This record gives sequence, structure tokens and C-alpha cells, in this order.
Amino acid sequence: MQHEPGLTVTHQPRSAHLHVLTVSGDLDHHTSPRLQAAVDDLALAPGDALVVDLSALAFCDSTGVSILVAAHQRAREAGAQAALAGLAPDIAHAFKIMSLDRLLSVHDTVEDAVTALD
Repeated sequence: MQHEPGLTVTHQPRSAHLHVLTVSGDLDHHTSPRLQAAVDDLALAPGDALVVDLSALAFCDSTGVSILVAAHQRAREAGAQAALAGLAPDIAHAFKIMSLDRLLSVHDTVEDAVTALD
């Protein structure tokens, strides 16, 4: 688990090929390096899946959005799948305005994301 005031990132592997990163707190310019480091530390391979659980995310600025998009791109480049889960309504609305809901796989819960990636 990595913690910095305002942000906690926890890696919860569900299996050898399914990684869940749980992000809680504020994801912004100051805290985003923690999430970036957690994503960089993942050994993603073809056929793997990454779910980023944002159900405890209180705030996300443009830097945080960039890190989430980069995580999605990193997974694709590795031949893995990626999904976001548990976006708060206001954050989900911002993603929709930016059309990120078309680029990123977004689900209500981690379990929904896991099922979709199966």
C-alpha cells in the first residue's frame, strides 16, 4: 500500500492475471505520482486485466484524469485490458463531458468490471 496525505493506492491482486488498484482520497497534481508509481509497478502481460477502483475517490483533477488514461494505454500496449469502477456521479459526469466514457471501460462496481473483462 502506498500512502501520501490525501491519497491511498492499494494493489489487490485477485489472481495471477487480475489486478485491482483501489484509489481513495484526492487524485490531483500533488498526489498523482503515487497512482502513476503503482501502475508502473504492475507487471502487465497479454491476457491480464487491470481494474482501477475509484469508489473511494473524493476528487480528481486533470492530472489525475491523465494518469487514468495513461494507465489504460499502458494496459493496452501490454496486451491487457483495463477498466475503471465506482466513479462518483460528479466524476462520472465530467468523464462523460470529456467523452472519456467512450475511450475507457467504466463500470458501477469492481465486480461489474471484473465480469466485463472476463
